Amino acid sequence: MKIWLDGKLVGRHDAKLSVFDHATLYGDGVFEGLRVYGGDVFQAQAHLDRLAYSAQQIRLELPYSLAQLAEAMDECVRVNEISQGYIRLVVTRGVGLLGLNPFNCSKASVFIVADQIELYPEEMYANGMPVIIAKTVRTSPRMLNPKVKSLNYLNSTLAKIEAIDAGVLEALMTNEHGNLAEGTGDNIFIVRDGAVVTPPAEAGILLGITRGVVMHLARKMELGVLEENFTPAELLAADECFLTGTAAEIIAVIKVGQKPLGEGQPGPITKKLQAAFGQFVATGEQVPYNV
Repeated sequence: MKIWLDGKLVGRHDAKLSVFDHATLYGDGVFEGLRVYGGDVFQAQAHLDRLAYSAQQIRLELPYSLAQLAEAMDECVRVNEISQGYIRLVVTRGVGLLGLNPFNCSKASVFIVADQIELYPEEMYANGMPVIIAKTVRTSPRMLNPKVKSLNYLNSTLAKIEAIDAGVLEALMTNEHGNLAEGTGDNIFIVRDGAVVTPPAEAGILLGITRGVVMHLARKMELGVLEENFTPAELLAADECFLTGTAAEIIAVIKVGQKPLGEGQPGPITKKLQAAFGQFVATGEQVPYNV
């Protein structure tokens, strides 16, 4: 495996960051996870635009242009012969002092990993997955801009631990108002009266790239698409539920805690969107990232 690190391809064991990098010391940096289908990076421009937004929000200057980063990702995919896989693109704050001041850091560092990923077992895509609702509450937008995809994922990690302790692979998180926000790494949708409903940005969610693609596909299928708050009780009363994410793609939720959801199996609209997503991947169409 070759890792792209600050403009050079290096071996896996030579891809190293300084212990004085503020990404290591404080989780200070931003990242993107991208899919590769057929050797092509999926929705690359949307991901890069979100990376630029995240960096701008935390006043982190990208040391490469978006075009250079796109070329670097393509190079990483090509060199590692990735046909179907996953990319992790990370921008760290860079080497600094033992103090929070980010402006003491010399220069941001960038690395790109192209590899394989399997977030959930294949059978769950056909049969659906159980989840829990975590006790860990999603960080409030008043505390941290949820649209920033930062390296600090401790909030989600704690909810993921709850899921693992409960014997499931994903946990849904509520916000400070008791409404559903998102999963530990996925956006959430419910189906209600033939329309797909997903929490709005104000709920404290990351604006997922796959979330945007699914909303685009749902509109093309002439389904109602709503961005509305909903509670755990409304989730349990929904006809269907599914999660979306770069690694997850689209996966149905069939059980929340001990309670089955809907018919206890992937619903018809979820299945239609899964099929439409598979077809969409092959088109190469780009859906813009909108803050």
